[in-house]
Amino acid sequence: MNKVEVKHLTKIFGKKQRQALEMIKQQKSKEEIFEKTGATVGVYDANFEVKEGEIFVIMGLSGSGKSTLVRLINRLIDPTDGEIYIDGKDIAKANDEELREVRRHKINMVFQNFGLFPHRTILENTEYGLEVRGVPKEERQELAEKALDNSGLLAFKDQYPNQLSGGMQQRVGLARALANSPEILLMDEAFSALDPLIRREMQDELIDLQADQQRTIIFISHDLNEALRIGDRIALMKDGQIMQIGTGEEILTKPANQFVRDFIEDVDRSKVLTAQNVMIPAFTTNIEVDGPTVALNKMRKEEVSMLLAVDRKRHLLGSISAEKASQARKEHLELKDVVEQNVKTISPDMLVTDIFNEIYDSVTPLAVVNDKGRLVGVVIKGRVIEALSDPVDEIDTNTPKEDGKEVTING
Repeated sequence: MNKVEVKHLTKIFGKKQRQALEMIKQQKSKEEIFEKTGATVGVYDANFEVKEGEIFVIMGLSGSGKSTLVRLINRLIDPTDGEIYIDGKDIAKANDEELREVRRHKINMVFQNFGLFPHRTILENTEYGLEVRGVPKEERQELAEKALDNSGLLAFKDQYPNQLSGGMQQRVGLARALANSPEILLMDEAFSALDPLIRREMQDELIDLQADQQRTIIFISHDLNEALRIGDRIALMKDGQIMQIGTGEEILTKPANQFVRDFIEDVDRSKVLTAQNVMIPAFTTNIEVDGPTVALNKMRKEEVSMLLAVDRKRHLLGSISAEKASQARKEHLELKDVVEQNVKTISPDMLVTDIFNEIYDSVTPLAVVNDKGRLVGVVIKGRVIEALSDPVDEIDTNTPKEDGKEVTING
């Protein structure tokens, strides 16, 4: 279900806006529009949806239009054209009273500069939004204390902002926003002013918060690693225009154009790509059906010296080596009698950075097993190295590049 839906949203600054808008409909570039009209396009025909309960990251470099876009969503800036639906209602057409209700009950915002009142205590700062809404003092104090407690700040409620570190001040800002129980949380570069270590802690806190509360969050960032770490989906902007929308994996593995390709060039892919991205098909033997001779024939045909052993439902049971299959044939044993329990398993969503430690000393490739216990593929060392060294969108994710004769399990 979509919580927010934006259609053809456009913001033009300056004169000749009507002419500039017409040029946008003709798909003229931002530079052409400025040369012809002198008008600056802040947001260029933006279209996207934000699902209920997801973290949607809007990112881009300075001047890309991301902060303008988020201010359009809660009407701090009025759009030149387009529609902004929240729960199906177009707030682009809302009057002042309707906007006040939306801001009081549906949307709250966290800014980069914390925005705390220096003369108010931490508790009084956290209560502020509730106070504006006219919530009785006893009730708002209870709600504010609960929000501070959830953020680990209740012990500091009687202190003032200048007595807290930057990270703690930002946590107060987040607690203040959450005290109102907003359905949608807008966060404009909320962590960018923090030191790297504190910034990572705040990212972790946001991820934990989302796991517990499932807010709909629109998060503005200029940092791709941050976007990849916290975002369910990412919208990448340039010159007011959305270049691509997708999950982190989609943007890394299938960049839409050269701008996106250049933007992701220096990303640490090991912290984003998962086993699912680098796995290859597995060669298997069904030990409930196959006998030793069938298994040996499969190995000969595929030019491998080992197969993964599965049952009829592709549940992983272990591995069968050529040596063990030969032994079973000579001694008239079934394959199940010679299965070896030497295969490490990983989940499809395990990060490549974590796969390194698992695959380093493994005698077999890593078996990728889904949450139903079924084998979906394998990861081999060469594949991991290849995925991190080659352009991701050019990697063939189905065909192993190694010579089959040299790979213990080709898949």
